[in-house]
Amino acid sequence: MKTDVEELSPTRVKLTIEVPFEELDHAFDVTYKSLAKQVRIKGFRPGKAPARLIDRYVGRGAVISEAVNHAVPELYNEAVQQKDVFALGQPDVEITKLEDGDELTFTAEVDIRPKFEVADYEGLEVTVDDADVTDEQVDDQVGNLRERFATLTGAERPAENGDHLSIDLSAAIDGEKLDDVQASGISYEIGTNTMLEGLDDALQGMSTGESKTFSTKLVGGEYEGREADVTVTVHSVKVKELPELDDEFAQMASEFDTIEELRADVRTRLEQSRRLQQLSQARDRALEKLVDSIDIPLPDSVVDEEITRRRQSLEQQLTQSGLTKESYLEAQEQTEEEFEEELTKGAGSAVKAGFILDQLALQEELAADNNELSQYVVEQAQRMGISPDQLAQHLVESNQIRVAYTEVVRAKAMSLVVEKAKITDESGNEIEPDAPEESEDAAETPETAAEAPEEAPAEEAETGSKA
Repeated sequence: MKTDVEELSPTRVKLTIEVPFEELDHAFDVTYKSLAKQVRIKGFRPGKAPARLIDRYVGRGAVISEAVNHAVPELYNEAVQQKDVFALGQPDVEITKLEDGDELTFTAEVDIRPKFEVADYEGLEVTVDDADVTDEQVDDQVGNLRERFATLTGAERPAENGDHLSIDLSAAIDGEKLDDVQASGISYEIGTNTMLEGLDDALQGMSTGESKTFSTKLVGGEYEGREADVTVTVHSVKVKELPELDDEFAQMASEFDTIEELRADVRTRLEQSRRLQQLSQARDRALEKLVDSIDIPLPDSVVDEEITRRRQSLEQQLTQSGLTKESYLEAQEQTEEEFEEELTKGAGSAVKAGFILDQLALQEELAADNNELSQYVVEQAQRMGISPDQLAQHLVESNQIRVAYTEVVRAKAMSLVVEKAKITDESGNEIEPDAPEESEDAAETPETAAEAPEEAPAEEAETGSKA
């Protein structure tokens, strides 16, 4: 087999592959065995018909075509390996010469990763936010824990901001009741503004057993955006009572004996969390600096594929959340043009970052072993809420093991960049890049350290690889 490589652009090549017919013997053997099982020739059992009869029965041209279709992918992969071409995606193949008993020639155009070196990645200067924890932040965290141990008690007075109400809702348009737009026994806190516009104002001053009608636009469902008359009925008004911040509360809400011990533990956990945030920020900013420092061409097809992937991912998230793209753009305060521009820019940056990390991994001879791949599978499975065995099976069946391998190696390359970077916080303190071990205790916030009492109110709400 003879292979010539022509560079069409810095990100695309054309391989011309010439193959003598004798090198197709294996492909013909496979083809004849397959066809022999499909055809029925008198005097021969299925699968036992000789090649010369199969040629006569199905036609020599059909046999050659089948054999070539089987051989071309293998020949292409062999050529890519021999010429050290880092191919991206599927090639555009064209048969240019096919003479029975003589030669097969075909071309394959394919996008490739651009050739470049990652230089001067050591010593990148990165500034991150300070990790200091303020008394106010500790107070907020303790306050959140206190909220979880609050109790609700009935109030014999009109409803006020912050009260918890049990309400019924029904709606009508032009006097016609909407059977599909009604709900009973809804628990709602006045002042949260999480349901219908105008509901919070209507509930202010209402007492148990009272009803009131107000006009508003409906959200969601068949009548979304329609003006309707909504009737709200109050069944109960309850006040949230918070426990005292004393030693008794500390003993009830945590494993500590005093409120000061609890506050000290909260501060420690917040400091650990801020430290991890610092390191995450360091990684993001170091990668951003590295990407900005290297100018390389990007294959349009790979960028387009990343744009499509990101768009589909967003559409899936919006569907699961019951939102429309229009409402998403409104919340983001973006026009369609601004969204597309940001999507394209982000996709290009992601593809470029992947190329850079891949190249750095090659330069530094980084690799992933089985233990690291297993750890990656376990971590991803936890995030997806499935078992590691399920994810591993999916990766194998969908031929995505190489993608997992690439992700692990890229992470190691990124860790190397951070390790070699000069990281300081805004106050000028140098930050060591080695992340502390995030144990279960460190990751657990005080709110999860104990169960709240039952009467507490419930809270709402592979870029490419070598072929």
